[in-house]
Parts: sequence; structure tokens; C-alpha cells
Amino acid sequence: MTTKPAAAAARATVYGYPRQGQNRELKKAIEGYWKGRVTADALKATAAELRGANWRQLAGAGVHEVPTGDFSYYDHVLDTTVMVGAIPERHRAAVETDALDGYFAMARGTQDVAPLEMTKWFDTNYHYLVPELGPGTVFTADSSKQVAELKEALALDLSARPVLVGPVTYLLLAKPAPGVAAGFDPLTLLDRLLPVYAEVLADLRAAGAEWVQLDEPALVQDRTPAELDATERAYRYLGALTDRPKLLVASYFDRLGDALPVLAKAPVEGLAVDFTEAAAANLDALAAVGGLPGKRLVAGVVNGRNIWVNDLEKSLAVLGTLLGLADRVDVAASCSLLHVPLDATAEHDIAPQIVRWLAFARQKTAEIVTLANGLARGTGAIAAELSANRAHLASRAGSPITLDPAVRARTAAVTEADARRSQPYAERTAAQRAHLGLPLLPTTTIGSFPQTTEVRTARSDLRAGRIDTAGYEERIKTEIREVISFQEKAGLDVLVHGEAERNDMVQYFAEQLTGYLATQHGWVQSYGTRYVRPPILAGDISRPAPMTVRWTTYAQSLTDRPVKGMLTGPVTMLAWSFVRDDQPLADTARQVALALRDEVNDLEAAGTSVIQVDEPALRETLPLRTADRSAYLGWATEAFRLTTGGVRPATQIHTHMCYAEFGDIVEAIDDLDADVISLEAARSHMQVARELAAHGYPREAGPGVYDIHSPRVPSAEEATALLRTGLEALPAERLWVNPDCGLKTRGWPETRASLENLVAAARTIRGEL
Repeated sequence: MTTKPAAAAARATVYGYPRQGQNRELKKAIEGYWKGRVTADALKATAAELRGANWRQLAGAGVHEVPTGDFSYYDHVLDTTVMVGAIPERHRAAVETDALDGYFAMARGTQDVAPLEMTKWFDTNYHYLVPELGPGTVFTADSSKQVAELKEALALDLSARPVLVGPVTYLLLAKPAPGVAAGFDPLTLLDRLLPVYAEVLADLRAAGAEWVQLDEPALVQDRTPAELDATERAYRYLGALTDRPKLLVASYFDRLGDALPVLAKAPVEGLAVDFTEAAAANLDALAAVGGLPGKRLVAGVVNGRNIWVNDLEKSLAVLGTLLGLADRVDVAASCSLLHVPLDATAEHDIAPQIVRWLAFARQKTAEIVTLANGLARGTGAIAAELSANRAHLASRAGSPITLDPAVRARTAAVTEADARRSQPYAERTAAQRAHLGLPLLPTTTIGSFPQTTEVRTARSDLRAGRIDTAGYEERIKTEIREVISFQEKAGLDVLVHGEAERNDMVQYFAEQLTGYLATQHGWVQSYGTRYVRPPILAGDISRPAPMTVRWTTYAQSLTDRPVKGMLTGPVTMLAWSFVRDDQPLADTARQVALALRDEVNDLEAAGTSVIQVDEPALRETLPLRTADRSAYLGWATEAFRLTTGGVRPATQIHTHMCYAEFGDIVEAIDDLDADVISLEAARSHMQVARELAAHGYPREAGPGVYDIHSPRVPSAEEATALLRTGLEALPAERLWVNPDCGLKTRGWPETRASLENLVAAARTIRGEL
């Protein structure tokens, strides 16, 4: 394939970049600040150094316009809340006393003040802090962060484009503040918010911004006519401003649908559109509205959410089609590169022939620059890159790593009966209660306990060869004994072994399954200072040997109380990995489910009576468009039932979900056919319990009473009050008492106190009943 040079020279850009640094310097500096070991000035200096390094790296690679404002100490939506002055009343005093400490108080809470609710950023594994708004919210502009970071980039003699969360998306992501009457719609505040954005835009123009990007990813979801009208009104207002930079409105993650004509007609100078997730739909829609004459189109043709090398020739074909649809076509990733690791060349433990298949943020930047060069100067200018790219794609497609005939034969033989329990819930619940003998309002935890310095040191010592396997395993046994002993003394009813041996709830299993690759430096931000290393799903999946049976059985030998077997479910194994792009997700999910089914059956055979298969990602992987959801939920729930369908009626199957909007998937939760589900509920004030009740959910549930993503210790009275709220929706015979999520990131002092208060609350309510 050959292409002619573009009429107007294409430019390369990105919407955002990984924040943490090569060695997670930002995480270490922030956590050091929280512990009092790093000063505020030192933290700010580290942040400035990382921003500068990112910009210099991007510019050095050939990116013509670097993003500013995407950097964050915790979350870019929280940064927007600060920018528009929507500080919750309970945090105002802290913010006014010290802006940085107040910022972290909104994110993490304090012992006396609860944090903002946290939930998933669309269908990614990134979490944002939900704005709390009400009829009385007063917005005030504070552009200091955005202006300062723009000036830093300009001082480096770089072309820079500030990136802001757009006003429509900000309001659509918000929730009514506590105490606000039900039914309040934050979007009604749009006319009050727009003048604040106008002030911020004027400040950025004065600081030297030629362009400002306003991110509106909420517009790729199903939007009502009223929401589309609000979008039209917002951009008519902003477009009519005289004191502003040029505006680039960006969308990503899916097709724009009915929002595309609205944005195409808006008086803005440019649109940024995702041409990876929904390339055909967005291409057709753009052609249908007559393109973007006189405007700039930033084409997201490099996948910003996955790690496989781009098919450069395919992307060039898309770009060539777009040339006639806009005044100028520039090249970008489909979304911020926040969602991928930093540099694939750092992965020395992955075979070099496989590393060639991978593109992390730095490699994606190079792909974007190559495509911009090819579009601007013709394919002859990038002949060498195209040849190498073809070789990489062919190497992957022909590799035996990707195909296992035995796995494919087993998957093809699955029947509908394999994905169903032998008895319906109404019959098997009696057998489970008789077998387990649990009290009313049984107490448990979600699975993990604090990963202590001793545990992390043992893992590091094993990798470095300072201890042998026997020495490492003895340390893990010691940790398990302490965790079991504490739970017995605290009075918990169903125990866990604490997962001391696990580095991550997905990576731990991925390292023991065929077809997965584990990275050493592939860190991606999940929330705040929490970074994960998503494994790479490169080939067909199977389980060579048991993965959890030994440690679960050892823990059970230490106590007469039931110990849960703990597994990560098939959908979460996919959602928190970088998945294959060469076969349907449903096929991969079925392979993972069969591997996990073997583990579930082995746990039961070893005497485990309670087995938890966590699926926190079931909601986050829900397609953004309603029309796509039925098919997804069909294969996702089947994969869970395939994992758990082979156990006896008396074996109790649990699942767990956290930090998502569950109301959208209550029917799917029911279709999982789990016996017990534990769910995040503390920050949302038991909202999920009401949603389950409204659906008529017939099984047992544990809406969380302890917010583990905050360092504060909930009192026994606070947990008791939450339980009473839960009992207004769910009967006591079906209500469990548990934290919101696993305790891995918490310290032991707060964990002990919080769980003791949780048990005390359960006993109080039992006494009342």
C-alpha cells in the first residue's frame, strides 16, 4: 500500500501520559508525604520533575503538541472538582487550612470526615472520585493548577495543549450530595458551571494556550435528548466566547452516535474521535454529517487501552479515508495513555521475540509519530517502519504460543448443563446452612489481609535468592497462622487465609496459567497511589496444577471455623489483564473459566466448604452502549457459572464486587447464581442493598460496612447504623456483615480496630433481633 502526502502536514499528539514515573517515583513521594517522611515542597518538586520528563520524552520522540493538566496527585476528576470550586462542605475547612492536605482528605477521608465516593472511570480499571453536587452548589474558578502546568511546559519551549474534563461529562459523572433530595439531576447546574469554565479558558489563553482540549467521554454512552440538548447549549456558549483558546472536544472508548452531529455543528475548532473501539461506526457517522469542513480532526487510531503493536497499514488506511473529511487530520492514541504501562523495553524477563509484539506508552508514542509522518510525507518515508511492523504482526499470528488444540477442543465440548448447579438456590441453601451452622448476620472479610513489610520482604528475598523456597513458605505459614488467630479472637464467623502469598489478585493466577505473560515493570494506575501490573493474555489458557489448594487447606487445618477458598473470576481475569485482540472475548472467558473450574473442584475435594470467586470487574466491563450489553452479560455470567457449576449443593459459592454502579446489572448478578454476594456499600450509604431489594434479589448478600479505601476506622456505632439501613432493604436471614473490599492496602492497627467494630456491630444487631 502507498499513500500520498497529506495536503496539510499531520501532527502527532497524545491526550495524556502515565503519571507515576519509571520507578513509581510519584507513588513513593505521595505515600512518603502521608507518612510525614517527605515534605510538601519535596513532593511538589518530584511531581514537577516527572511532568518535565514526560514532556521532554514526548517531544523528543516527535510529538508536536504535548498535553498539560493531565498530571494528578490522585485523580483528574478530583482535580476538576477543585478547579470549579465544588468542594463538599465537610471538606471546606481542611482545604482552606491546607490545600494539599484538604485535597488528600477528599480522596482518602480522615478519621472524622468521610471521603468522596470512588467508582470506575467508564469501562476501564481506573477509579475516579465522584463529584458531590446539589441545588445549593456554588462554583468558583481556580485555574492555578492548569495554568501553572501549562507555563512549565511552555518554559521548556514546547507546544502544549491543556486537557480538562469537559463540563457535560463532569456533571454527568456527578451524584447528588448527601442530604440532597432524591431525583436531583446535577446536569441542571450546567448554566451555573459554564461561566466558571469560561474563566478558566480565559486564564489559559492569557497564559499562552493556543488550544485547550475538553474531554467529553460521557457522550459515547447512550444520552437522552435532554442531555444532547445540554451538550449543544454548552458548546454554543463556550464557542461564542471571545476570550478563549481554540477548543478541541475529545471523546473516546466507543462510538459517538447521536452526539457526533451535535459536536460536528458546534462552534468549536476541532474534534478528537476514537477510531479503534468503534472505527466503522465513527467513520460512517462522520461521513454522514458531511465531515468537519474547516475544522481540525484528531484521529485516535492507536489503541490507548491495550498493549499490542498497532497494524500501521490498517491505521494508515483509516487516516487516508479521513483526509477528505476535515480541514486537517492529526494522529493520536484513542485515549489517554494513562491506561497502559510506560515502556515495554524494560521487560527483560519476556522473550525478545514476544516483546516485539508489545507497545506500551513509549512504543505507542513512536507509532503515533510514525503514522503522522506517513500521513504527512507518504508511506515511502516510513518504509522501514512498515516492514518491521509487518514482521512483528506475522510473528505473533504464526506463533505456537497463541494456539493450544487441547484447550480449544475442551472449550468446544462445553454444554449448557456444565454452567448450571445441580440444584436451584432455594433447595441448596438449606443444605449449606445445615452444613455450615452459621449465626444470624454471619461476619467475614473479603479475602486479603494487610500485606506487611515482612511479607513483601519475603517475596523480594525469594526473587533475589536471599532465601530459598522452603524459607519463604515458612514465612507465609507464619503469616497465615497470625491471620487465622486474629480472626478467631475477633469473633469472625467465616475466615480467610489472608492471601499473604499473592502479589495481586489477577497476577498471582496469571503466573500459574499457561497463555499468560507477567510483566516486571508494567505498572498502571488503578486509583491514587494504587498501581497494578496487568498480566498479558497472549495465548490459549489452561491450568497445569492446583494454584490455591495448598494454602487454603493449611489455613483450614488451623481452625474449626470455615475458611473460604479465594479465586479471581474469569471476567475479572480478563478485565484486569491486557487481553487478546485476535479472538472474541467470550472465547477467552470460556477458556479461563474452565481453568478456574478445575481449581474450584480441587478446593471442594480438599474439604473447602465455602469458595469465593471474585468478580469486581463484571460491572466495569459492561459495554458503554445499552445495545451491546445483552451479549456481553450473556457470556460473562455463563463464564462465572461455568467456573462454579460443578460443585455439590452443600458447597457455598460466594462472589464479590466493589466500586461500581450495581443498579445497571442487578439482573446479571442474579444470573450468576452465587449463593452469597458481598458488595461495596459504605461510601454509597447502602444504596446497593436498596437496589437488590427493588429487584427482588433472592439470595444472601453482604453490603459492606467498612470503607477499606480510606485509612479511617469506622466506629461500631457507625457500622451498626449502616447495618440497620441494610436491614430496611434485606431480611436478616439473608444479610452478611463484611468490609467493602479486601484489606491488602490497609495497615494492621486500623484493620484490627475496624474488624473488631464490625463484629461488635453484628452482635449488637443480633441482640436486637
